[in-house]
Amino acid sequence: MNTAVDTDRRGTPIGEHAAVPAPHWARAYADRVAVTDAVALAVALGIAYAVRFPLDGRAVVSGEFSPTYLAVSVVLFIAWFAGLTVGRTRDRRLVGTGTNEFSRVVEVTWHLFAAVAVIGFLLRMDFGRGYLGIAAPLGLALVLAGRFAWRSRLHRRRDAGHDRSTVLVVGPRTNVETLIDQFHRNPRAGYEVAGVCLVGADEARAVEHVLGVPVLGSHTRAAELARRHRVTAVAVAGSYSMSHEEVRALAWDLEGSGVDMAVTLNLTDVAGPRVLMQPVNGLPLMYVDEARFTGSKYLVKSAFDWIGALLIIIAIAPLLLTLAILVKATSRGPVLYKQERIGKDGRTFKMLKFRSMQDRAHERLGEVLAAEGTDSLRAFYKPTNDPRVTRVGRVLRRYSLDELPQLLNVLRGEMSLVGPRPQIAAEVATYDRAAHRRLLVKPGLTGLWQVSGRSSLDPSTAIRLDVAYVENWTPFGDLMILARTARAVVSSTGAW
Repeated sequence: MNTAVDTDRRGTPIGEHAAVPAPHWARAYADRVAVTDAVALAVALGIAYAVRFPLDGRAVVSGEFSPTYLAVSVVLFIAWFAGLTVGRTRDRRLVGTGTNEFSRVVEVTWHLFAAVAVIGFLLRMDFGRGYLGIAAPLGLALVLAGRFAWRSRLHRRRDAGHDRSTVLVVGPRTNVETLIDQFHRNPRAGYEVAGVCLVGADEARAVEHVLGVPVLGSHTRAAELARRHRVTAVAVAGSYSMSHEEVRALAWDLEGSGVDMAVTLNLTDVAGPRVLMQPVNGLPLMYVDEARFTGSKYLVKSAFDWIGALLIIIAIAPLLLTLAILVKATSRGPVLYKQERIGKDGRTFKMLKFRSMQDRAHERLGEVLAAEGTDSLRAFYKPTNDPRVTRVGRVLRRYSLDELPQLLNVLRGEMSLVGPRPQIAAEVATYDRAAHRRLLVKPGLTGLWQVSGRSSLDPSTAIRLDVAYVENWTPFGDLMILARTARAVVSSTGAW
């Protein structure tokens, strides 16, 4: 009697022990990034060599051990590229969103050149500071630029529904619904829920779909169903809903399948730097560091804010002058609009903007709110068709140019380049306990929620993003937000 066996396109049996290959997009993406990395490193090292030494290849390192700089360049290229590979900077689970990919690239580069310094000291080699001073920052900048370009392309493809990883979500129905919503809320994260396994056979039989996603069976068949449907990962939504033995058995059953396993925790919006995993008698225990809002890194942030704001003002001085003339020439009233906002620790300050409304527009706020069908001011509320906005003001708002005078607030120490946007007292009066955490840091010229959707986000999501930023910010994260801000301003997405 012949038994039919399902096979994939290469003839491999699809059964309980058949390995699921990595998604094609992930392999192709990693290969493209690897090529870009190699080119970036070669260009950086080549430029550093050409600037500092003759091109005849005879320049040598001074000291007791004196290889040629050409040999040093080759070794640095190999070590740098290998570090980016061994450091898993191209892991499909890191690319596409967040700062982990870029942080790992920076970490690998830092460790490499720290190792070069140690090796030079131990072997008494005096490496040219100019050579290393060009190669390290230039190579890092070119690698990050290449990664950013590929990520932008990946985002466009994911927006179009391509290059996504399929996920099987396992857990009780309420947890599954939450996780499906999180996966599908941001398509650029690259996850698509292909099926659900509910905890308990009875519930699995009683429910056919969860938020439009088919229920494939109970959690006891999760590994089998993951292989059959060839998903990329299995996500356990709330491991407490399953016994430790069941979660461990699921991990064992997925071994050798090529399917990733992820476990969600009840604590949300806590970033990696604050998390320490420590096993206790075989039980993984997650420690969460207290969120801190003072210290040396905040001094660095203040210095970066002041220097950055000063350099930006100098660079765009002609634009600022032109905008000031346009505002003054096209409507009556002052060029700058000063409004009292609530800053760090609840302190008030005068926030500056180019005036985008008619003079004394605040006196007509009640009229505008009535036209919008509301009688109170909610947090993050902004009228969609405000009749008080001037023609020039509408353009300024569309591209966020009216916010540029706040660079002066940054110089005065009242604001940061990046942080939660400052709000008026009436909005702060509506804050709950979570929203009040926005006031633990200086407000920003731009922030996480602005680059995640700007005015199109609902208030609860905006507050959640702001609180996540306040508690988990990093200097590199600020640089990413500034870069995304520039792109959001150019596209004018979500601005009113």
